[in-house]
Amino acid sequence: MFSSLGLFKQIQCPEQSHCSLSNCIFAHHSAAAVAKDLPQNSSTSSSTHEDTLQHDRPRKRRRIANDGDATNVDELVPDPPRDDSAVIKPQERSPSRLPSTASRDVSPPPLRSSKAQRTSYLSPPDVTNSASNLIKDSKPTVPPAPAKKTVEEALNPRMMTNPPAGHGVRMQLLHMIHEQMTRLNEEISRSQDSSKSTLLLSPPEIVLEALEEEETVAKRNPAVYSNVIKLRIVKLRKMKLAEWKEERLKQIAKRAPVKPSTVVTSIPKAIETGLTSSQEIAFLSRILAKQSQLSKFGYVPAVPSEEEVNEARKGVDAAQGWELCDRCKTRFQVFPGRRAEDGALTSGGRCNYHPAKPRRPQPTDRADKVSRDSIYACCSENVGQSSGCTVASTHVFKISEPKRLGLIMPFEETPRNSQASELKRAVAFDCEMGYTTMGLELIRLTATSWPTGEELLDVLVRPLGEVLDLNSRFSGVFPQDYKDAIPYDSDGAADNDVPDADGKPRLRLADSPFAARTLLFSLITPSTPLIGHALDNDLNATRIIHPSIVDSVLLYPHPRGLPLRFGLKVLMKKHLDRDIQTGGAQGHDSKEDARAAGDLVRLKVAEMWKAMKKEGWTVEDDVFCPPTPGR
Repeated sequence: MFSSLGLFKQIQCPEQSHCSLSNCIFAHHSAAAVAKDLPQNSSTSSSTHEDTLQHDRPRKRRRIANDGDATNVDELVPDPPRDDSAVIKPQERSPSRLPSTASRDVSPPPLRSSKAQRTSYLSPPDVTNSASNLIKDSKPTVPPAPAKKTVEEALNPRMMTNPPAGHGVRMQLLHMIHEQMTRLNEEISRSQDSSKSTLLLSPPEIVLEALEEEETVAKRNPAVYSNVIKLRIVKLRKMKLAEWKEERLKQIAKRAPVKPSTVVTSIPKAIETGLTSSQEIAFLSRILAKQSQLSKFGYVPAVPSEEEVNEARKGVDAAQGWELCDRCKTRFQVFPGRRAEDGALTSGGRCNYHPAKPRRPQPTDRADKVSRDSIYACCSENVGQSSGCTVASTHVFKISEPKRLGLIMPFEETPRNSQASELKRAVAFDCEMGYTTMGLELIRLTATSWPTGEELLDVLVRPLGEVLDLNSRFSGVFPQDYKDAIPYDSDGAADNDVPDADGKPRLRLADSPFAARTLLFSLITPSTPLIGHALDNDLNATRIIHPSIVDSVLLYPHPRGLPLRFGLKVLMKKHLDRDIQTGGAQGHDSKEDARAAGDLVRLKVAEMWKAMKKEGWTVEDDVFCPPTPGR
């Protein structure tokens, strides 16, 4: 930029008071003021004339805002019309007098730009004028933050370092996924569902869903990317509206935050069998487990003979108390009655273990056959990389051989009971076990009436051996429960409704597993259906051999067969959409488990009876009649 040398100082600035330049080459005062202030002597030099213009021109100062931008003061405070008296002549200036730019009136800044909203011009502190005070006292206004806009992406595969396929292939597959998602979304828009507003996707959201799904497959399954994507496209083509709604509900549940008013919650299934309670009990005879097949499921079909028990006794004597830890698989020694030297119950020190069993991560798609290392559900660590995430004070063991179980506590078949035979009932029961110097023993027994769920029996049990670990994480039984328990009175005089210090009802305490088993025998007969989940564990803990068994493990088998079996919690969530065993560290509730197993059995009864009615079956006086040939 060339130097003006003052050639434009007599020319009024075209922008006038709106000029934003810090060193403008034009004049910023009226022509009348210039004519009045110029000296009349013709001998006045051109330099004096130029100095006068320089002093009369308003001083342009730059102010640095908080964000580091230089802000022009004249942009914030426009120049008002000036009076001729405001111009100071060179000969009248004094060091003690302020320049004209400080003494002139200042008007509030116009809000013409974002800079004016961020910065305000303050006059020098010794200048007192109303306009300056107004600006000084006023608080700067903060503009509201603009609403975040949803980033709209193009229907183009996202960039990857190592793409599993060429860009053209990915683009074609992506468009096919987007096409099917758009079709399903249009079906939702045409439906009359009350949750349509929640399930419906906007066009940018459909693009985002397609991009994320294609990118997920590309990252997780690069080796079989094409096959997985094609199977997904086929599935979307065949997908019905109900399946798409279910997928959308799962996606909504995973993403947060979600407004409570828009959350679509599923209602647990109500069980309607279409039968009366007595008819449901009569129907159980059709789903009783076959005794000839129970041995392969872990049941003890007959009482071990005396020879087998003696053989087990010899083996225990020869082992001298050495056992295999049920948790960390370490060999250790057990001292029933305590070791004489130091009073110890076990050897081997502390036990480092994982409380959950290893499992393989579930594939995200049917075609996802890539092998993955097994992990522990408790800590998500790979098998073999950690000795354990939990530390216990002692090792524990479990006995599973029938002859050795019979050595500790003999098995007994369910006796006949004249009092219970008069009652037409089925019993759902569940047991909790803890580790002692005798193995895994019974510590709680609960029985409920089926199908009503009414409580029949709920007692704590004093085990035969010294307690090593109550297994509270799963059993839900703690030392305080034994401390607060009430001794069981066979006449029923004890009251277990009196709460303990935590407000929970106190349980009654049976003196031994023998006493608890006798209490259960008083409620059932050999023909009474016993209902439960994995009843082999419960019957072995109580040493009972019962002929009438209804096990939910057998009614809902694992598709891959034994030894795999579904847990009670999984079955309840899958078939009845109910969450059980949610106590965490407080463990399970045997009463809840017994009723849950009973509900699964009722669901199976409802399904079977529905199919039988279609075939023409009828029921009369609790007797089920097959269809006649004429029908």
